[in-house]
Amino acid sequence: MGIIIAIIVFGLIVTVHEFGHFICAKLSGIKVLEFSVGMGPKLLQKKKGETKYSLRALPIGGYCAMEGEDTTNSDPRSFRNAKLWKRMIVLVAGAMMNFVLGFVALVIMVCVFEKNAPTTVVRDFSKIRNEDQSISYSSMSYETGLQVDDKFISIDGTKVFSDIDLVYIFDTLIPGEAHTVVVKRNGEKVTLENVVFENTADGSKYDFAIYGKKKNPLTVLKVSGDRFMTMSHVIGLSLKQLFTGNMKKDDVSGPVGVVSVISDTAEQSRSVSEAIENILYIMSLITINVGIFNLLPIPGLDGGRLLFCLIELVRRKPVKPEHEGYVHLAGMVLLFSLMIFATYNDIVRLVTGG
Repeated sequence: MGIIIAIIVFGLIVTVHEFGHFICAKLSGIKVLEFSVGMGPKLLQKKKGETKYSLRALPIGGYCAMEGEDTTNSDPRSFRNAKLWKRMIVLVAGAMMNFVLGFVALVIMVCVFEKNAPTTVVRDFSKIRNEDQSISYSSMSYETGLQVDDKFISIDGTKVFSDIDLVYIFDTLIPGEAHTVVVKRNGEKVTLENVVFENTADGSKYDFAIYGKKKNPLTVLKVSGDRFMTMSHVIGLSLKQLFTGNMKKDDVSGPVGVVSVISDTAEQSRSVSEAIENILYIMSLITINVGIFNLLPIPGLDGGRLLFCLIELVRRKPVKPEHEGYVHLAGMVLLFSLMIFATYNDIVRLVTGG
């Protein structure tokens, strides 16, 4: 069951991306030859008008094939003969649809699974009741400078966009260690040195509570937007590690690894509600990742094609199709090599249980 859910989620992410290209191409008058969900051998195909709609055997991708993408074409409705701004919109549309899907998933999470709209603003600190019934603080963060109504900006240089950032950061903190915390206090940024997060009553790291606003359309959108920024930031840092060579080999995953993670998450969840929440979270992270990665100026990706559009905008004339085609071909070879490597890693992990 987990595998089926994973394939559906992965297929949805890819289909939404390609649908972005498809619908914008149609609206721009560009001729679409085929819209395919999946890759490899055809399972089903139906032609409606000038476009073929296909379902293929391998749920690892999909495509929107347009007339004259990589070659000069006399057809006035070919991709290359469309106005530059239309081509740029079509190229960006796939990633934008991934972002929309990710944001919608986050909105659903907040609406359905959150009692309120969590913030990053301190509401209160841990306290204990003394023998004489008086109340005193057991919060070291309060004792070392944090105050009620402080809004977290960063901890040890790591930016805090949403409550999820606090969860990420506190997963790695050690109780009793000192940290540099930047907060917004009374409208101004304040840097606090040597802040210690520890509840002296039980030794836990969480010695404060954050505000939860009443849910309404504005607060739901705000929290979802903050979480979107969190995921984008995390993905950006991961991509930076990948391209600077600081990412470990075992951290690279391909389609098999992605499906495996989604499947394991679905099967290991303790309830249907928890499974849905976790799957929505992972789906939003993956689809935002797909959107950002596709906009990178790498040959063969949408971002690489967009770069050639920008060059055309500056030069006032396009790069020769055959020259651009060679560049994209080289990029695709590199990307497929990376995918093969990542898939090999995935299979080794599955076989060894690592």
